[in-house]
Amino acid sequence: MSSERTAPTRPPVMEDVARVAGVSHQTVSRVLNNHPNVSSKTRERVEQAITDLGYRRNVAARSLVTRRSQTIGVLGSELAQYGPSHTLLGVQQAARDAGYFVSVAGLREVTPETIKDAIAHFMDQGVDGIVVTVPHPGTFDVLRAITTQVPLVAVGSVGDENLSGATVDQRQGARLAVQHLLDLGHTQIGHLSGPADWIDAAARIDGWRDALAEAGLEPATLIEGDWSAECGYREGLKIAGERSVTALFVANDQMALGVLRAFNETGVQVPTDISVVGFDDQPESAYFIPPLTTVAQDFEELGQRCIDLLLEYLDKGTSHAPATVTPRLVVRSTTAQAGPTQASTRQAGQA
Repeated sequence: MSSERTAPTRPPVMEDVARVAGVSHQTVSRVLNNHPNVSSKTRERVEQAITDLGYRRNVAARSLVTRRSQTIGVLGSELAQYGPSHTLLGVQQAARDAGYFVSVAGLREVTPETIKDAIAHFMDQGVDGIVVTVPHPGTFDVLRAITTQVPLVAVGSVGDENLSGATVDQRQGARLAVQHLLDLGHTQIGHLSGPADWIDAAARIDGWRDALAEAGLEPATLIEGDWSAECGYREGLKIAGERSVTALFVANDQMALGVLRAFNETGVQVPTDISVVGFDDQPESAYFIPPLTTVAQDFEELGQRCIDLLLEYLDKGTSHAPATVTPRLVVRSTTAQAGPTQASTRQAGQA
């Protein structure tokens, strides 16, 4: 029996890619760094060589040259909720696409101390930048008071000279939802909001009020919820009994799901009796009964904007311009023109 062992195969390096693609080492580097001054044909040859060879960047070697850890810290809270969890996923994907590892810290309790401790932990890790997705009003004040040597982006902040921010325009999203209902002829439009201590919930309440005020209408029913389907179901039973509104703007799709079940159980027909609009456009909302009209947030784009701000700072040394993602209305089957049936129903409920 031979005692010889097969020598392990050396992993491919950048020079191997250059040789197979028939280009220079510098051209391969430009392709890897997405440099614009590379022709499409050359880029295709290099990318094909990378695929054929199974080439992967040597991050450790790159870090020695750039003096960067190629790691971004992401601080989050309320990750059981759809919005924060998908914001985190969007940031992670954008960071990986840019060649960065992601270190995640989730807060069980949001206090100035827990935020500061998490930031200090990231600094000890030597991260190149930090993204904070903690959707509570006091977060930004805490972050502005912290001195770091790396860029920091806060999701939900509109940005200022002390803190870079990236956000979905929540207020505009709420306006889109309410304006859609106004265009359908509804004048009694209630709102089931998120918790008052959430930045996004407060912005959506403001957008609801803005749209009603511009239409010359007084705000109707405002109920504070907790984002859960259970809450939507509980409050939906009350709304079904009162019949004081012909349309309901719900601050997220999960609560809207509970509302739809409550209406179904009490014989309130959607959208014949009451129109409903949600917020988020989570994948399941298209399969609710009826399929839910809602406001879509592009979490993938939000994550990309966060990473773009960090990279701009790393390249230029400054980046405080706000990055705002525009939401869009997705019309499905839970909204319809206000009609005589709703008017008579409302009068009966008020009698």
